[in-house]
Amino acid sequence: MQSMFSKAQLAGGCRSRRPVRLAVVACCASLLIGSEYMRCQGQSEPSGTAPIPSASHGEDSEAARELKLGSSLTREGKLQEAIPHLLSARSAGASAYATGIDLGICYIGTGRYSEAIAELEALRTGETATAAVHNLLAQAYLGDGQVGRAWDSFLAASALTPNDEKLYAYMADACTDQHRFEMGLRAMDVGIGHISGSARLHYERGLFLAQLGRLEDARPEWDRAAQLAPGSYIATLSLVQRDLYDGKISEATERVLAMVSAGNRDHQTLSLLGTVLLHAGAVPGDPNFVQAQAVLEEAARSNPEYSATQIALGRIYLLEERYGEAVEHLEIGRRLEPRNPAVYSNLARAYHHLGDQQKSRKMNAELGKLLEQQKLRTEGASAGSRR
Repeated sequence: MQSMFSKAQLAGGCRSRRPVRLAVVACCASLLIGSEYMRCQGQSEPSGTAPIPSASHGEDSEAARELKLGSSLTREGKLQEAIPHLLSARSAGASAYATGIDLGICYIGTGRYSEAIAELEALRTGETATAAVHNLLAQAYLGDGQVGRAWDSFLAASALTPNDEKLYAYMADACTDQHRFEMGLRAMDVGIGHISGSARLHYERGLFLAQLGRLEDARPEWDRAAQLAPGSYIATLSLVQRDLYDGKISEATERVLAMVSAGNRDHQTLSLLGTVLLHAGAVPGDPNFVQAQAVLEEAARSNPEYSATQIALGRIYLLEERYGEAVEHLEIGRRLEPRNPAVYSNLARAYHHLGDQQKSRKMNAELGKLLEQQKLRTEGASAGSRR
């Protein structure tokens, strides 16, 4: 069976794009908002956190109640619902820093980049110019297409907290989401310059190199990540990527199966297993195909906003000739990942079988544009590496 992914596409398959960025934003919220709420309550802050001026509010004040509710909703990933409560908290006198940070997180997570920038730029001077502000500004600028400002904000955050691995991980997800693979590679170089022993950053660097078509350079990064954290989750992912690069599909499959058997049933690992099983040649009627479908459907139920799952599940239904369901999932994948060629090739086929030739031609036209853009980016990256 012909593989449905190139090695580079599969190498990027276990890194999410928009959905993981939303998860990272929610994670960022859980780390940031808790300390901001404590500041608003006048409680002590975590060590290493710069003091932020805030108004004093009792626990029963409207500002405190609204901020607490907005923070809780953000931690749960209910970003749109959190926004009105955060705005109410600010109107009631809550800290400009607390509400500004939280609103920035929510606006980034809902794709409202210009509003995020407005909130965060107001905090970019004086005591409120923290690494968190610069980190979030980098993500907002990147989403808004202001690449130069995004890079400057990232560097500002790195200068304040050079050894914070999470900072570089956030930037990696933002660059992946916006298909800024060259910038992601540069950001990982900065991070590794400060934290040379980070397995996570070497793994991310390998993914960016793979996305740029530099698979021979990516392999040593995955080897390095596995050496730095033997037996860890990130080491196993790195070895899976290396096996895929080497064409050892059965070994890669065994590694992912072992991860799932060990209890790693998060949506990303399940999605990776389903994708690898398909890559190994699973077809309808085959036990591996049944397993691939089962884990992908479980992953989709767990997180319907994960693009890799939706695209792979669309492919599953295509192979089963369930074209309407294939379109449903592939269109979700297209919304989440509008610059992935695999989405358009599969959608073109699905629409063709449904008899909608106009949409099928449209998908093929979009595919052609994306492949040409991808070719130009790869050629540019190759030329730059030779200089």
